[in-house]
Amino acid sequence: MLRRKPTRLELKLDDMEEFECVKKELESRKKQRDEVDVVGVPTSSEMSGASGGGEGKTREQMIHERIGYKPHPKPNTLPSLFGNLQF
Repeated sequence: MLRRKPTRLELKLDDMEEFECVKKELESRKKQRDEVDVVGVPTSSEMSGASGGGEGKTREQMIHERIGYKPHPKPNTLPSLFGNLQF
């Protein structure tokens, strides 16, 4: 295996300024996206006319509601396991 000398990395003032500009731009985009997610997008309950329950929901709960994911486990009863079997 060949050994080589370590590469020297230099951090210049221009690089730091560019990094700060990119960082600020990304933060501003994130703030705008969060404001649009919270304020501008009506939830399915607001569209259907229901009110009062949508204000205490977290972002994760709103996503679960929107895609139809229900994380609550179903009870293990015979009808739920085998369906409605009739003989």
